[in-house]
Amino acid sequence: METTEHIIAGGKLLAYVVRAELKPAKTTFLTPLESNVQVGYIVYPSGHTIARHVHRPVERHIVGTTEVLVVRKGRCEMDVYDDDRQLVATRELREGDLMIMVGGGHGFRMLEDTVLLEVKQGPYMGQDDKLRF
Repeated sequence: METTEHIIAGGKLLAYVVRAELKPAKTTFLTPLESNVQVGYIVYPSGHTIARHVHRPVERHIVGTTEVLVVRKGRCEMDVYDDDRQLVATRELREGDLMIMVGGGHGFRMLEDTVLLEVKQGPYMGQDDKLRF
């Protein structure tokens, strides 16, 4: 099984699935620099320090919502849909796996008690953020 999979339909990237087994030896970004969200593994040797810093208030214009999910506990199945709401792929996600959703749609079925850590752009606009199909 691949440790990183790109789910693509019609030439458009919809999602990344990153397996828990991926343990890079050097800093590895999973998303390109132009992505709405930057996701990567930052690798440091023991004793390394990161200088104190703050992030400048840079204004960004973002269209859409990119979602990152980490399976902290349990197992689930994820369905990935294209922009026409057609099923493209189904993947089982297990503890430690990571999903980055950058396009299309998605749905989940829990195969056992599951805890997902979710990261996405805010502010959350309530149910107006989602269009169910």
